[in-house]
Amino acid sequence: MAAAAGSLLSAGLTAGAAGLTKAAGSSIAARSYAGVVPVGRAGAARSTSNANANSSSGWIPMAKLQSSDEKKMANGFSNGWASLSDRSLKMQAKGDVADVESEGLIEPLISSGDYDKSWTYQSVVPPFLFPALGGLLFGYDIGATGGAVLSLTSADVSGTTWFNLSSIETGLVVSGSLYGALLGSILAFNVADSLGRRRELIVAAITYAVGAAVTGLAPNLPILIAGRLIYGTAIGLAMHAAPCYISETAPTDIRGTLISLKEALIVLGILLGYLVGSLEISTLGGWRVMFGAAVPMAALMGLGVFWLPPSPRWLLLRAVQGKTNLAEAKSQAMNALSKLRGVKRGQDGIDAELAETLASVENGAGGSQETTFGELFQGNLNRKALLIGGGLVFLQQVTGQPSVLYYAAPILQSAGFSAAADATNVSVLLGFFKLIMTLFAVVYVDKVGRRPLLIGGVTGIVASLLLLSAYYSFASGVPVLAVGALLLYVGSYQVSFGPISWLMVSEVFPLRTRGKALSLTTLINFASNAVVAFSFAPIQDLIGVSATFLLFGLVGVGAFFFVFFKVPETKGLSLEQIESKLSE
Repeated sequence: MAAAAGSLLSAGLTAGAAGLTKAAGSSIAARSYAGVVPVGRAGAARSTSNANANSSSGWIPMAKLQSSDEKKMANGFSNGWASLSDRSLKMQAKGDVADVESEGLIEPLISSGDYDKSWTYQSVVPPFLFPALGGLLFGYDIGATGGAVLSLTSADVSGTTWFNLSSIETGLVVSGSLYGALLGSILAFNVADSLGRRRELIVAAITYAVGAAVTGLAPNLPILIAGRLIYGTAIGLAMHAAPCYISETAPTDIRGTLISLKEALIVLGILLGYLVGSLEISTLGGWRVMFGAAVPMAALMGLGVFWLPPSPRWLLLRAVQGKTNLAEAKSQAMNALSKLRGVKRGQDGIDAELAETLASVENGAGGSQETTFGELFQGNLNRKALLIGGGLVFLQQVTGQPSVLYYAAPILQSAGFSAAADATNVSVLLGFFKLIMTLFAVVYVDKVGRRPLLIGGVTGIVASLLLLSAYYSFASGVPVLAVGALLLYVGSYQVSFGPISWLMVSEVFPLRTRGKALSLTTLINFASNAVVAFSFAPIQDLIGVSATFLLFGLVGVGAFFFVFFKVPETKGLSLEQIESKLSE
């Protein structure tokens, strides 16, 4: 899987750079423009005379440092920068003083990032792959549960004396992981920022293993349902921490590819669940194997994440908030970033990226207090990010995906496909198609951008829903219409809402509120999933199948306008630049 992921990564950019640092009051900011040195910081000497004429914004061009004392001050700025500055100052004075006017420097909100951005496959794949196993385990549960319930409730192969479950009991087994995911999302809201992304993933892996083991070994129904709830809690934690960790550690130019690949691993997990189910469906007690097979995968996830470095952005955020020592956090963040970028990246490039990240963290930390729930709704930036992230994961569910897949088997049967007689084979067929279309999105998300895929995909979703409505209303004699609409829906969803929603969610939130905001959007996602799952049958009974698909189509039209007018393009932008863009 690592090799497959690595083959999709584009070559890293390698650019020469010059460093720039700035200090104002007690804070540090960093930029990467040539021929400029910082001045001013608590604990550091300030320049005088010629320097003062140009320090209103805190910047001094090297060309304007006249005296030897001033140059010593600039070269001695390491006292203010601790472990970062010695390497950063090596990047100065390599070219003309650009962006300097007679009264100082023109300072952009976010730097151009003109430094060495190279990375290696060996350093990029593990920080993606092991967190993404949390998504694979989520998908595995989706794929394996159907077969496991068939096995559990079979008098011939259940291997239990309590196989005769009521519809309510069966529903609890099937949806137990969904309820647990809601619980996990709430739990993540309260502990994610203090735990950190890496430790949250480790907790998720342990919880996955415990939940799978309890479910697979359950001696009775109550313990089985308890195991399902535990496993679901891990889903909630993993689906929060994985996109957060990947987005904060991935190189900017392949961030979209990697987060979209996480969706591909979810689909791969679904296929794996179908495969295990098909192999064990006739085995005595096969449901125990189906549920228990997640244990070794969870162990692999936990061991892999254990050896990963923590998120440098999280380390710096905790330090800026006063939770840890700043100098120690900068040292840890530098070591983490070096591991995440690999030996190909020069030290100057590591320093420049870390300095840029620190500047963004200090600008956006908003003080030393923990983020509160109310803060997510305060300020234009937070409200705009929550509208985009929450809106996308909500629309991902309410445009009818579970309902369309529910009708997959009868649609294919009506077209004469023999495989439709076997629900497992139908699921595998659609699963492979979903995986192919997801990989299409993975390949193109960082080439064409997020918005084109979303707009094109939502357009296809609306068209397919209208076609399905027509089929069940007046075109039932044209089964090829229904098959085409089904494939159009699945393909359109997998190049748009499927991977892109979680990608955008991991990108748009400011660092200070990212942990809790992602928890809230994860909760919105699973809650809306539950609402659609429980309301579909009553709506269908009330207004009919055709009108139900028409209703979903109208929701899809609303989704199109939401994406067109509210969702920005984030392709090629660093997380700091995205934050700046949303602040406009």
